[in-house]
Amino acid sequence: MPTRTLTSLAERDRRMMSAPVILPAPRIGRWVGIPLIGIFAAWIAYQVLVNPGFQWAVVGHYMLDRDVLSGIAMTLELTVLVMAVGAILGIMIALMRLSGDPILSFCAQAFVWFFRGTPVLVQLVFWYNLASLFPEISLGIPFGGPKFYSISSTAAISSFTAALLGLGLNEAAYMAEIVRGGLLSVDIGQTEASKALGHRPFTTFRVIVLPQAMKAIVPPTGNQVIGMLKYTSIASVVGLGELMQSVENIYSRTFETIPLLIVAALWYLVMVSILSVIQYFIEKYYSRGWHDQMTVL
Repeated sequence: MPTRTLTSLAERDRRMMSAPVILPAPRIGRWVGIPLIGIFAAWIAYQVLVNPGFQWAVVGHYMLDRDVLSGIAMTLELTVLVMAVGAILGIMIALMRLSGDPILSFCAQAFVWFFRGTPVLVQLVFWYNLASLFPEISLGIPFGGPKFYSISSTAAISSFTAALLGLGLNEAAYMAEIVRGGLLSVDIGQTEASKALGHRPFTTFRVIVLPQAMKAIVPPTGNQVIGMLKYTSIASVVGLGELMQSVENIYSRTFETIPLLIVAALWYLVMVSILSVIQYFIEKYYSRGWHDQMTVL
């Protein structure tokens, strides 16, 4: 190696050794915050373990109670059906809004405006009391024409039907915006390239646009599913026997309010945790290419 190169390396090492050492700033907030957090966590754990008001024996007794398990089944059933209704209608409304047809776009915007603008609790109570507005639901020629089929609104709109309609239509409005945002995230060049290859519009949407849009659709949809699982507790106002209503029925007889609320909270945490794990793997599946690209970058 040339002498000049060795001299340059030695000079560089000497400058690096003589350079001032920059020490990190002292993290006073961390050293103060950690003991405070530890004390607060210890106080919570002490209260949970020692406070007799929690009545853990009662909580354990009702965790697998038949009425509670029946409420959980109703909660899961309602969540699945509401999300199915919301997803199907949401996709249709999103496509209507993106169709370019002014009438379809206006109808889609009006639907989203109305069902997002009114509280879901009001919608539930409205559907449950539909009989006071329309005592009979009939199928036939409007404006006084003959009726082919009719049924009492009280018989048609049960607690479950009211909850399904109220929550499902409200969810459809939110899902429409989620799907619309996901579709708009796909570059327009993908659609143009598909058309250049001779694909039909439905094939372009199913094979090209939708798979790429799923990366943007899945995370907020997962959040909506988890939120809907908890929103089903609102259906208790119309007397539907979901988890919250089942718990309320029990503690209205036993007056053990806090333990029964803990039972409901624990079951909600269990169900939300399972859904969160499922959401994680679905997001991981649809984000495979994106993660690979970020790794390369």
